[in-house]
Amino acid sequence: MRNVLKGRLLGLLLALFAALGAMPSAFAHGGAIEVGTGARGPVLLSTAQQQAIALQLAPARLRPLSAELNLNGEVRLLPDRQADVSTRINGQVKALYANLGDRVRLGQRLALVQSRLVGDPPPSVTITAPRSGVIDARNVVIGQAVDPSTVLFHISDRSQVFVVARVYEDDIGKIRPGQEARVRALGYPERVFTGRISLVDPDLDPSSRTVKAWIRLANPQGLLKPGMFARAAVILRRNEAALTIPNSAVIEANGEKFVFVREGNKYHRVEIGIGAKDDEYSEITDGLVPGDEVVTQGNREIYTMWLTGGQMKAEE
Repeated sequence: MRNVLKGRLLGLLLALFAALGAMPSAFAHGGAIEVGTGARGPVLLSTAQQQAIALQLAPARLRPLSAELNLNGEVRLLPDRQADVSTRINGQVKALYANLGDRVRLGQRLALVQSRLVGDPPPSVTITAPRSGVIDARNVVIGQAVDPSTVLFHISDRSQVFVVARVYEDDIGKIRPGQEARVRALGYPERVFTGRISLVDPDLDPSSRTVKAWIRLANPQGLLKPGMFARAAVILRRNEAALTIPNSAVIEANGEKFVFVREGNKYHRVEIGIGAKDDEYSEITDGLVPGDEVVTQGNREIYTMWLTGGQMKAEE
């Protein structure tokens, strides 16, 4: 009886080993992943496997980089670069020489208003532009009766504008007049407009817990228009020799930031500390040294391989 039980147990063990041996291997981009049982180590890639994941690398380098505070805001006209156009007499509009959207110069004719005073002919007044700019409102038509309270036109000089950005209460201590700011408008996402903070409101809005920062920008082509949404990056400090890597190299998972660093044909997962950051680069405060090559494309695939707890088997 004992020999029979031993024989059955041996048969079960042989069947189990056969089943394990028949289990399929996992594959990723042309190579088998060896599933490890210990600590997760470096990922090994052959040349063919690197090509399969379109691997790209970039070295950690020293370059100028700024610490920035990102703010949301909207474009507004400068109050002292606008003018209402009116007449000093009671009368009737007899002619219009400018229309909505026209660019006008200081002193340019805009309208002719005929007085209500009796005369043959009645006296007339030519209305001229009090400043150069764009006519963004025309409120009269030919034949309309007007008086000194009637605003015939509104003219705005848009060669400079404000972006009024809202700063949350816990960031107020970081900003001050004179700081440089880089602004992107939703209508021109690839274009950067530069300016400086000219005013920080003295009062806090109790409903939003924010103050307004007024950023003055040059707008010579008139691209920025009142009411446009804008994002402003206020330069808080500048490091002329920050150790940086491309943002695309950084992976964030489970509250950690890390990259994959090449050493020969091995790719090591390295946790990093990040300081300042802009649209292209991140400052590295811990984990890397100048010259370290980090993966900027294909790092997500390498991370998937690393998660198996093993390494990729190089192809023959």
